[in-house]
Formats: sequence, C-alpha cells, structure tokens
Amino acid sequence: MDKVTQAKRDIVIANRILAMEGVVDAYGHVSVRHPEDPGRFFIARSLSPELVGLDDIVEYTLDGKAIGDTRPPYLERYIHGAMYEKRPDVTNVIHAHAEATLPFGITNVPLRPVFHMAGAIGGTIPVWDIEDKFGDATNMLVTNREQGLDLAECLGNNKVVLMRGHGFSAVHTSFVGLVTMSVYLPSNARVLLEAMKLGEVKGLSDNEIATRGKNDPNSPAARRGWRYWATKAGVGELLSDADR
Repeated sequence: MDKVTQAKRDIVIANRILAMEGVVDAYGHVSVRHPEDPGRFFIARSLSPELVGLDDIVEYTLDGKAIGDTRPPYLERYIHGAMYEKRPDVTNVIHAHAEATLPFGITNVPLRPVFHMAGAIGGTIPVWDIEDKFGDATNMLVTNREQGLDLAECLGNNKVVLMRGHGFSAVHTSFVGLVTMSVYLPSNARVLLEAMKLGEVKGLSDNEIATRGKNDPNSPAARRGWRYWATKAGVGELLSDADR
C-alpha cells in the first residue's frame, strides 16, 4: 500500500480511537503531514471524529487552504498548519478538549507525568493564553494563521501545550505515538488531581521522563496498543498489513 493511502487510513483510525477513548469530543481533530510533500497535511473535513471515514480526508497547505475540496473545514485547522510549519520534525498533530486537562490550564499548578505510561508527555507542558496577544474579545478559538503560529511558538520544542480555558494541542513523529500519548495525557491529569487530594505527590523524575521519552513509538509493544484500540474501535480493517 502506498504511503498516502495508509496516511489517510491512519487518520481515520486515530479519530475513531480518540473518540472511543474520550480524548476528543465532537469538536476535536487530528492530522498527518503529507508523507510526500512536507508543505501539506491531511485532516478530515469538518466532522466529528467518531464519524470520520476515508472519503472525509482533505489535503491542505500549511496556511490552511484546501486542495480541490470545497466542503466546510475545521475552523482550527490553523493549529495543524502552524505546528507543521514551526516544527519540521513533527508528522502528527492533535487538538482536543479533554476535560481532565482543563484545571491545569487555568491554575498555576503544572501538569507533569506521574505514572510511567504518561512519561511521553514530557516534563514541561506550557500553557498558552490567547488573551495575552489577541485580547479578551476572541471566541478563544484558533481561527487564523497568526494565532496558530503564536500557539506553536508557545509549544516550542515540547510535545504538549495546554490552552487556557480551551483544551490542549500536541505533536508527535508518529500516529502510534500521538494516539498513545493523547490517551494517557488526560488519564495522567485525573491521577494527579486525585493524588493531590491525598497529600504531596511524587511524580516521575526528570531522568525517568527522559528515559520514557526515548521509547520507540513504533516498537512492537507500542503498536500492540494501536492494534488493540483500532480493533476495539471497529476500524481494524484499516490497519497496515504489518499491524494485522
């Protein structure tokens, strides 16, 4: 199977998994950089993740312009284009409103990994506040390239950025890594919130985070989870031959 076809299949798989796991609601979205043209990316048309199919995938330039498709786009497609523009290393992007992460975007309590499966989220998770540069008269959505680039600038070299009163965006170098990280990000937030009720929290050390971050996101162990979630979400037939 060619790379473009599998990339589109992986978008469908990722959408279905993230919807099933409650990471994205009706308004979340994921994308993949075009495997043959780094100046473009694929993302679904404006559609809830649980409903995304192969025919819904649209190609975009990094400034958010659709290639040969006039169907309504996601308003926040600029998040994805800006992340790819600012981070040449990135091949996959997610934007989601996972409720468990919200408290850490509206308080001074940092979100850090506290259990091993969440180590990949990294030790530094910045918080982006749209009001800082664009004032308090926005609808808090990233609806243009300038806002997207400002968000990407706040992300820096990290994997996850929280968005004050909104949700989070995250990047990775593979869909397997992005989905795995995104599944355990809100889980980590919930565990941390519960632990804080009991007293002082001992999270992962910097060395433990760094070591977890070196794990190969495409290892057989990592892809085991991808295969399991895809099958559970009812899209196992879209997996690559190597994953079946």
